[in-house]
Amino acid sequence: MSAPAASPRVLVTPRSLTQAGLHAVPELEPLRTAGFELVAGPAGEAPSEEQLLELVPGCVGWLAGVERIGARVLEAAPALRVISRNGTGTDSVDLAAAQRAGVRVERAAGANAQGVAELALALALTALRQVPWSAAAVREGRWQRWRGRELDECCVGVVGLGAIGRRVADLFTALGARVVAHDPAVVPNLGSAVRLAGLDELLGGCDVVTLHAPPPADGRPLLDERRLARMPRGAVLVNTSRAALVDDAAVLAALQDGRLSAYAVDAFETEPPELSPLLRHERVIPTPHVGGFTGASMRRATGQAVDNLLSVLREIR
Repeated sequence: MSAPAASPRVLVTPRSLTQAGLHAVPELEPLRTAGFELVAGPAGEAPSEEQLLELVPGCVGWLAGVERIGARVLEAAPALRVISRNGTGTDSVDLAAAQRAGVRVERAAGANAQGVAELALALALTALRQVPWSAAAVREGRWQRWRGRELDECCVGVVGLGAIGRRVADLFTALGARVVAHDPAVVPNLGSAVRLAGLDELLGGCDVVTLHAPPPADGRPLLDERRLARMPRGAVLVNTSRAALVDDAAVLAALQDGRLSAYAVDAFETEPPELSPLLRHERVIPTPHVGGFTGASMRRATGQAVDNLLSVLREIR
């Protein structure tokens, strides 16, 4: 009697899912019900390339996190048919190599929009009300107060009008801010409360600028020294999108000369990041990529990523 055929395997690598163990994630159950064996990445960590080279052979599907997926890994996975990101971006995946290998790349578009939008709002308010420095002063026994700004006296610039950017615009508008938005690729119906503008115009007139766009295709930062110089003195910059959107040296210089009063960042080229002079600056508010790290966002993103996996895998079975 021949041995039963092995179940097709699906690799699961997002840190938020492997940390507690895949058995603790009910959103993965449809994969088991469909007959797939789940293979976990390292618990609570983004896998290295060497770890991926050991894990991915034999897998037909991959529920992926933020780890880089390059040509070498894809070449080691001849059975792989689909990579399904549990987030919005695909810039961690070598899309050309995936196409050559015949691997579909899917994403959970908009699943973490509310979580990231709320963090962008929270970071902007934290900077405008001087919360980190006020709290530090009290802990150090000093009674030092900085005058804050209310949103209804601010103009907020939203760069990028995808699912997250639109949610951000709604949140700031609801709290009384004037909102100016920029997106060269999209002209959505934002209503009369939000005004569309060119990037240079937006930067020149906004007290808060929050970034929700992919990096430029040419690889150059969207905000360099020239563009940062257009911002009003004391402006707040929030980046919950991509580290590559800003020139770190230019942001540091803008903080040092007072052009920026604060830089809040939740996006890094490598995780954890090297503690650079920028991240060590007292006016930087860094958070460890927690924008979509909420229970609701994780459930939506995982469920959508699983649905995307099953949709593709059912097509090829």
